[in-house]
Amino acid sequence: MEYIIGFVLIVIALIIVGLILRKRVYDEVDRQESWKMDIMNRNITSQLSRIKNLNLSGETQERFESWKERWELILAKELPDIEEYLFDAEEYADRYRFHNSKKTLRKSDQILQSIEKDIEKILHELDELMESEESSRKEIEHIQPSIKSMRKQLLQNRFQYGKAEVRFEVELDELDEQLAQYHELVDSGNYLEAKDLVTNLKVELERLQVEIEEFPSLYKACKNELPGQIDDLYTGISEMKSEGYRVEHLGFEKEIHSYQKRLLDCVNALEKGDTSEPKVVISELEERIQEMYELLEKEALAKSYMESKVPSYQKSLHEIAATFEDTKVEVETLKKTYYFDDQDMEKYLSLEKSITQLQKQYEEIKNGLEKNVAHSELRSQLDHAFDQLESIQNDHETFKQSIYNLRKDELEAKEKLKEMRDQIYFTSRKVKKSNIPGVPNFIWNSMEDATDKTNRVLQALEKQPLDIAEVQRTLAEAKSLVDNVIDQTDTMLEQAYLTEQVIQYANRYRSKYPLLAAKLAEAENMFRSYEYELALEQAAVAIQEVEPGALKRIEENQSALTSV
Repeated sequence: MEYIIGFVLIVIALIIVGLILRKRVYDEVDRQESWKMDIMNRNITSQLSRIKNLNLSGETQERFESWKERWELILAKELPDIEEYLFDAEEYADRYRFHNSKKTLRKSDQILQSIEKDIEKILHELDELMESEESSRKEIEHIQPSIKSMRKQLLQNRFQYGKAEVRFEVELDELDEQLAQYHELVDSGNYLEAKDLVTNLKVELERLQVEIEEFPSLYKACKNELPGQIDDLYTGISEMKSEGYRVEHLGFEKEIHSYQKRLLDCVNALEKGDTSEPKVVISELEERIQEMYELLEKEALAKSYMESKVPSYQKSLHEIAATFEDTKVEVETLKKTYYFDDQDMEKYLSLEKSITQLQKQYEEIKNGLEKNVAHSELRSQLDHAFDQLESIQNDHETFKQSIYNLRKDELEAKEKLKEMRDQIYFTSRKVKKSNIPGVPNFIWNSMEDATDKTNRVLQALEKQPLDIAEVQRTLAEAKSLVDNVIDQTDTMLEQAYLTEQVIQYANRYRSKYPLLAAKLAEAENMFRSYEYELALEQAAVAIQEVEPGALKRIEENQSALTSV
């Protein structure tokens, strides 16, 4: 029983599979049938009838007959064959011969695709032919009047074209011949060939049109304008020479002759139809003429500049040389009194050398003026000389200031020395007039060192020649010692006076505080031994223990008295 059920299920499954496969075949048959009917219903014949508006001869007739024959073959044979293939495929499917059915449908599909490609090719070639005819006809409608217009322009302005008029007429005749050839091709139905001819004709026409439009200006430039400009330039150079301008070094005459020959060659080239070289020469020559005028103007300006500036330069050079001679005399005098360091002497010798070089340079410029050297070349030398002269003047002023500073520094050093000696004297007098028991030895020693150092400054000032650098060095050392003596002395006196005030203030507590009395006695002994700093410390500690803040009040009172 189980085997029977299994067998039945297998049969049912096979039937279902067969029905599905048959359905797929039927669907494909329907699709191809629809495709076939779509092809049959296309109005290809109507499309082909468009060609009847053209001349049915030559290439056009051949193409038309080829397209018509192919369409008739599709309708008469290939589409009916498709019908047979589809019928066979359904029959194979009914018998469950699906392999044969698929093979048949594949073959019919290939035929349909081939038909589609052929139809597409026919319509594309047809459109191309129609478009070629239409575009060529429109182009010719513009080309023909353009040729006539160019002939008219040549006729009305023939004097602007010279011998080239004949060449342009020949080229226009060739274009007319191509026009006639176009009409012959159209009459014979060769529209694609006619289109190629029109394309080439259009290119030639545009080229010729540009040449005819450009030619008059190029021809005029090479024939009249540029030769005239060159002649004017040549005349101007000759006039400048006669007026004393130095332009021979520029070598323009030879260059002008070369350009005159090239312009003649350009005229010949234009008349033969070559415009490329004349364009290059015209552009080059226009730029070069401008450069020549600029160089001539530069030379003219240089001449005027030299005539106006050489005298002033000569005067300035003479003045700096004379002034430096005064400086040389002053230096020789000062060398007996002052010591010049290597750096100052190097500046002095460099100035002398630079002035000598400027004088030689001026002689070269002067000789150049006499030997007809170009003014522009001499101007650059003069400008450089002016810059050097200005630099030398600045360096000279700086050097003279350094000489002046030698004397100034000597006077300042003497004034500072006197001031320091006065400070030492007043400090010594101040100590002697004070009511303190005595002066510590370190104060006298410091004062003696400061005095010795000021004596060394004096010795440095009395040396011949005077070395101002040594003077300033010893002066700085002396000042440091003097300032130190003044500070030490003032500090010592302040400590001494404050110690007296503290001891006097603390005496009120001697009887009550024996320990304070002992410390004050010790502080008094230190005070009488000139140990004022230690005495102040001892007395301050004692009074602070008895009356905190007393030291601060005493210091404030002392400061108030000192300021008064």
